[in-house]
Amino acid sequence: MASTRVLASRLASQMASASTKVARPALRVQVASAGKRTFSATPLQTLKRQQASTILNATTRQAFGLQTRRAYSSEIAQAMVEASKNLGMGAAAIGLTGAGIGIGLVFAALLNGVARNPALRGQLFSYAILGFAFVEAIGLFDLMVALMAKFT
Repeated sequence: MASTRVLASRLASQMASASTKVARPALRVQVASAGKRTFSATPLQTLKRQQASTILNATTRQAFGLQTRRAYSSEIAQAMVEASKNLGMGAAAIGLTGAGIGIGLVFAALLNGVARNPALRGQLFSYAILGFAFVEAIGLFDLMVALMAKFT
């Protein structure tokens, strides 16, 4: 069943690409100038104009997605890609536990330092906030990588 869908989609895409390759006759453009002279385009100019229009049509087709294609040819391949994205997100999210442990160690060191020397409480607290910011930034980078693994 899936193979017939794949075959049908391939045939449809081949027919669509073949229909755009229609031969055009050489056009002769006549432009009336002030001196009543006529100008006819040479075959080379006509060919250049046709190639430019073909390139323009292909570019607009790609830019606006007029020709839609499936990323994968079967549902099994699509399911395998989704499963691997979920596994990658889970593996990348393991690093968030390291960020949690790091935050705990920073504040444990703060409590230990204040218990040893209460006079340095303000200075140690500012150092602890700086350490917290660095560890939290690493955790946010890890979360960003996990989300990129899932949604790209």
